[in-house]
Amino acid sequence: MYTRLNRAQPHALALFRIVVGLLFACHGAASLFGILGGAMGGGSIPTGTWPGWYAALIQLVGGALIVLGLGTRIAAFVASGSMAYAYFKVHQPQALFPLQNGGEPSAVFCWVFLLLVFTGPGSLALDGLFARRSDAEPGNDRTREQAPAVAA
Repeated sequence: MYTRLNRAQPHALALFRIVVGLLFACHGAASLFGILGGAMGGGSIPTGTWPGWYAALIQLVGGALIVLGLGTRIAAFVASGSMAYAYFKVHQPQALFPLQNGGEPSAVFCWVFLLLVFTGPGSLALDGLFARRSDAEPGNDRTREQAPAVAA
């Protein structure tokens, strides 16, 4: 049974990445464009407002990159950092625990994206497509077998 689960792991990770990235991008789109209920219950965040507008931009662009699996680890690292900032600057001063201060989404997104930094995108990612292309280029050092080092 574990063998089957292990074989499905890259696909499950890809589904996880796509769903979480889409949710994150929707938060950004809501804040930037006032769609899907808008920012904080309606409307959009004024352009250039610190830190809300920049956070929404990171959410939209980072979420889209994560959905596509393009620059996944870097996008996830930036997204994780933005959610850590949101938690500690916006939510944590109100109360210690996320349940008390309304910071559960920020805390969960922070840890989810940090996990993606370490796991990578899984299957169905543009990162993998570009990696295969660069591996196939003639003269690429990764395409040649390296002779094992011999101890003298």
